[in-house]
Parts: sequence; C-alpha cells; structure tokens
Amino acid sequence: MLLKKNIPFKYVFGKIKYEIIAIAIYATIIAVLYSYSHLTRITIPLAVPAVLGTVISLLLGFRSNQAYDRWWEARHIWGAIVNDSRSLARQVLSFTYDNYHSEEVQVFRQRIINRQIGWCYALGRHLRNQNALKGLEKYISKEEFDAISDIENTPTALLDNMGSDLHLALDKGWINSYQQVELDRTLSRLTDAMGKCERIKNTVFPHTYSLYIHLSLMLFIGLLPFGVIEYFGYVEVPLVVAISASFLLIEKMAIHLQDPFENKPTDTPMTTIARGIEKNLTQLYGKSTLHKTQKKKAPAYNAVADLLPAGKNGVDQELAEVSSVYVSSKKYFIL
Repeated sequence: MLLKKNIPFKYVFGKIKYEIIAIAIYATIIAVLYSYSHLTRITIPLAVPAVLGTVISLLLGFRSNQAYDRWWEARHIWGAIVNDSRSLARQVLSFTYDNYHSEEVQVFRQRIINRQIGWCYALGRHLRNQNALKGLEKYISKEEFDAISDIENTPTALLDNMGSDLHLALDKGWINSYQQVELDRTLSRLTDAMGKCERIKNTVFPHTYSLYIHLSLMLFIGLLPFGVIEYFGYVEVPLVVAISASFLLIEKMAIHLQDPFENKPTDTPMTTIARGIEKNLTQLYGKSTLHKTQKKKAPAYNAVADLLPAGKNGVDQELAEVSSVYVSSKKYFIL
C-alpha cells in the first residue's frame, strides 16, 4: 500500500511506459507519412475521435467508480475489524473475573488477546493468497498451531477456538451467560467482516466489460492521429501521447483499485492495520494487568483514602503508613 502523499513519477508512468512508447512510434509514423508522402486523404474529421472519446470517458468513469467502491468497502470493513478487535479485548478484560485472582484467568485473557492479534495477521495473509500460518506461532500455543495447520481457512479455525474458549470461561464461572452472549456477538461481527472480505476477493470484475472498454480505447487511440494531424502537424505526436496517457492511466487505476487484496501498492493496508491493532491490544492488556496487580497488592488503600478528611496535612503520609502496615500484617483496619 502506498502510504506516501507524493507518489513517485516513475511509479505512475512505469505502468504504461510500453504503451506510451508504442503510441509515440505510431503517431510519428502517421506524421511522417502525412508530411513527406503527401497522403492528405488519411485524415478524418476531428468529430469522429471526439465522439468516441466522449463515450469512452463515460465508460471509464463508470468503471473507476465501481472499482473505487470495491476498494472503499474493503477499507470500511477493515475499519470495523479494528473496532471489533478493540471491543473484544475490552470485553475480555472487563468481563472475566475470579474472586481468587487466579493465574488461570490472566492466562485466559492473554490467550484471547494474542489470538485476536494473530487472527488479524492471518486474515490479511489469507486474503492475499499467502501462507496464513506464517508468523502465527508467536501468538498462539504450539498445540493450537499444530491443530489448525491442516485447516485450509486459518482465520475461521482461530475464531472457532475463540468460541471454545468462551464456553470454557462460562463453565469455569469467569463470565456469566449474558457476558458470553455479548462476546459471541463480537466474534460474529468479526466472522461477518471476514466473509465480506472474501466476497470482494472472490467476486471478479466482469472481464467482458473490461475487454470492450480496452478495445474501444485502442480504437480511439488509433483514430486520434488521423483527426489532429491536419491541424497540428508534428505537434500531434506529443498531443496524441498526452491524451492517450490520460486515458490509459485512468484505465490502469481502475484495474488496480478493483482488487484491494492482491498485495499491490494500491491495495488495502492490512498489514499496517494489523500492526496498529497489535499495538492497541498489547497496551490495553498491559495497562489492565498493571491496574489489577496494584489493586491486588493494596486493596485497603483507596478505602482508607475515602475515610480520611480531604485537605488534611500529611494525608499521603498517613495513607502510606496504613498501606505499609497492611501489607506487612495482611489485616484490614477499621477507622
């Protein structure tokens, strides 16, 4: 995905350089024949390529709009994946609870969040027809990695394991049935987003429509020198090249935008989005773990702070003393 604001000139015209060279040679031949062979009958009314160019412009505009709609829908879907990934992490961290603050709950939270991060990377590679298992061993256990290695659709297998873990959490009493429904609803939205991406990828833009536009464009470029040679002479060579390049660039743009998951510079930046999700979820889990650790170490600190009068000198010192005594004696104080 091109993320720079200034697209290199070489990249833009590199896509049509061979067509431009062929058109320049063709237009030069027409100009030479007209000037030295005096073949004045090879000219045609300018209205002929003008009308054909108008029709092609409408067709190219329609195709460009359709291609951009596919690209924008893909980007919209991945925006929803970002939101649902954050919602899933937030729900897991806030819903799951254990009175004994067992290590098993912390492992469960970390497993869900890491699997969601791996799912985002796996979905991007799956849509690009790459190996979805590559790099996934960093986010899931070796046993789970071996279990899903034979499954063709890796993202679906990961979501299925998510559902199994939710059922485990419900059985363990870490979440209640209402929370399990909300978590499962988030997983369903992720599944729906994956299906929409696969629909865009597997729905091919009609080849006949593309072929007819391309043939019409070639006819227009072939007739254009005969329509302008009488008025411009040798200047028709750069003129024909410039007009042809404009139409060819619009056609190439539509071709690249219509396939947003083909690992091209113009596709949806799925890897970049997945990195952003990983950063957000990792920071969210780290903050939650730190908060719960502090809460577990000194549960009486906030309660004591509420009982002491506001604005009293030495309040922080008294709180520190009370918390220190509490930690050392492991007893609650009644003030």
